[in-house]
Amino acid sequence: MPVRLADSAKTVAVEKGRTGPKPTLNKDQIARAAIAIADSEGLDAVSMQRVARAVRVTTMALYRYFSNKTELVELMIDIAGGPAPNLDAIERGWRPRLAGWARQCSEIYRRHPWFLQATMTPGRKIGPSELGWLNAAFTILGRTELTALEQHKAFLVLIGHIRSSAEFALGQAAGRSSSWESAVRLGKFGDSYPALTAAIEAGAFTETTGSSLDFGLECILSGIRAITRARQ
Repeated sequence: MPVRLADSAKTVAVEKGRTGPKPTLNKDQIARAAIAIADSEGLDAVSMQRVARAVRVTTMALYRYFSNKTELVELMIDIAGGPAPNLDAIERGWRPRLAGWARQCSEIYRRHPWFLQATMTPGRKIGPSELGWLNAAFTILGRTELTALEQHKAFLVLIGHIRSSAEFALGQAAGRSSSWESAVRLGKFGDSYPALTAAIEAGAFTETTGSSLDFGLECILSGIRAITRARQ
């Protein structure tokens, strides 16, 4: 619950009367402690009480920094994502730079499995680091022949593929598979579904997460190139 102004004033008055070193805790430190919990146990393990224990303050003291868990998670996302990548070192051209952006973005989801769930929160505020990532992507897309509306659509396809690959990786790590994957692996279809049977026998369902990301990325980039070349 949010701390009322009157309560805050009382807290300040009490703290002024204390002796010894001033507390050094800040929002970033709290968010990093929450990230450590989420990395090891998942986002659901992050609560105001749990984080308060991790940084050695009372739960009420934590509300001096964050009004609720949503606000804390917003900062966790921004810190975990880090600053936007510097793509100047990548060879010239929008295609290799957009591929570099996508792979570095995918790495965030790999390092922080909770990131996928956290960024699905409706109505959340986007922090400066995340805005920097968006700006970097649109800077590259702006160098194509796509219109502004098409750039946005291309970005949605790109980030959707990254997130889908991250979700697939999470399922693999947990030993889970989708219902259709399970059916394919356990079922014997014979002549009823010849194309599916041929794909299974050829190893279509043995792909790795990395190959899935790269293949999809190649399809997206090739599609953008095909559109822009047609206009030229």
